[in-house]
Amino acid sequence: MALTQPEPGGVLQGQTDPRTGPLRGTLATTTCMETLQVGYLHAVAAAAGCSLSQPFPDNGIDWHVSHGAPDHVVDDEVTIKVQLKATYQIPPRPAGATFGFTLDNEHLVKLARTPVAVHKILVVMLVPRERDQWLSAGHDRLDLRHCCYWTNLAGQPVTGRRRTTVRIPTTRIFDDRALCEIMTRVGSGGTP
Repeated sequence: MALTQPEPGGVLQGQTDPRTGPLRGTLATTTCMETLQVGYLHAVAAAAGCSLSQPFPDNGIDWHVSHGAPDHVVDDEVTIKVQLKATYQIPPRPAGATFGFTLDNEHLVKLARTPVAVHKILVVMLVPRERDQWLSAGHDRLDLRHCCYWTNLAGQPVTGRRRTTVRIPTTRIFDDRALCEIMTRVGSGGTP
């Protein structure tokens, strides 16, 4: 019995149509977007030295992110709650200081509640419409496209009948440095 050997690029010979790319699974695009943003969060948390936990059952918050450091004032380990969202409807590098993102009012109320014992942030990932553009890999890198942005919605009012558009600052790119800065502020008794 002969085994098919993978090509140097990792694809089985004859299994890729050069016009359409590799044969991808049939999961819904939105499901795949959720998985991609979780991968992004995991990479950022790893680089920032944070631990992740997922509440079960999910009560409207996707992840808890914890950061331990002896310099924290309020505790040696602080935690924030993270709600992830993703969209391909907003282009990369949005023009202007902010871009609009629409949330169901019920969800916004949960994220905007104040005061809180554990702070919450919303992280919105902008992805290309086509899955074959979501990532690229080489010997020295793995690039995820496009970007995640974060905001603290504490105190944000509901303005729509069923949904409200919130403004996400384009200066708040969610990466390991941003996460460390968020945790430093929370660890000193401040807000994200």
